[in-house]
Amino acid sequence: AAQVAGLTTRLEHIRCKKAVIGVSGGLDSTLALLVTALAFDTLGLPRKNIIGVTMPGFGTTNRTHGNSLDLMKDLGVSPREISIVPAVRQHFADIGQDEADRDLTYENSQARERTQLLMDIAGKEGGIVVGTGDLSELALGWCTYNGDHMSMYGVNASVPKTLVRTLVRWAADNKFGGKGKIHSTLLDIVDTPISPELLPADDKGEIAQKTEDSVGPYELHDFFLYHFFRTGAGPEKLLFLARKAFAGVYDEQTLRKWLETFLKRFFSQQFKRSCLPDGPKVGSVSLSPRGDWRMPSDLETGWKLKEEE
Repeated sequence: AAQVAGLTTRLEHIRCKKAVIGVSGGLDSTLALLVTALAFDTLGLPRKNIIGVTMPGFGTTNRTHGNSLDLMKDLGVSPREISIVPAVRQHFADIGQDEADRDLTYENSQARERTQLLMDIAGKEGGIVVGTGDLSELALGWCTYNGDHMSMYGVNASVPKTLVRTLVRWAADNKFGGKGKIHSTLLDIVDTPISPELLPADDKGEIAQKTEDSVGPYELHDFFLYHFFRTGAGPEKLLFLARKAFAGVYDEQTLRKWLETFLKRFFSQQFKRSCLPDGPKVGSVSLSPRGDWRMPSDLETGWKLKEEE
């Protein structure tokens, strides 16, 4: 409700009757699309005024691609499909990037190409780009600067990843239960491994790049973020609380590893949070530089890690 209210307020304020959103077939874009559809319903605007754009790239799988198309069809939005592969390959040629080199430039170029498409479609159609990034990604800096990091209004900005999954499942069971294919599509999206799909799929055509393999379990990071932000818990306290909360789930070494990752990424990635689009505050934790979290991007973090040594 808070996400819908935030978006409806913004649309009314700027007298905007169209929205553009990148739909990947993943959790975040699914929740953002559901919120946008409900916002348009609230305003009495036709859902066809929502332009959903699926932009397959090098790592897009049949599963997520199919789910994105099914979701847009069942919600009644205006679907578009634009492959980013030709444009990204031209960009690689322009900057001298070897396509066989799967480095950050390979990944970030795709994210930025998608954002460019969305921004220009919005400009052409007289709409706004609805952002899909969530609170957990902002905390970890798990987004491409000026890529998926940027939009015109970020409806998921204060929703942690674990809650995104819960909300999509709730919507499937309570808003769309028994209503055609959309119910099963939403549940399949919930069960899809979290991935930016910027690296090619495996030999079976399945997702090879899994986010939690790289940055750690979101249930841990969301736990760390909540207790760090709400209670001011330092590293030792966070570790103590995690031992109690996840006893029998994660061992000591695993907890320490991902806590260190959280602390390192949280402080080193502040520069991304210093430049964020507007978005609604949904829960008790927000990292907006205009609201609850104002921190210099160059803050020395050694003092935060000393307790962990």
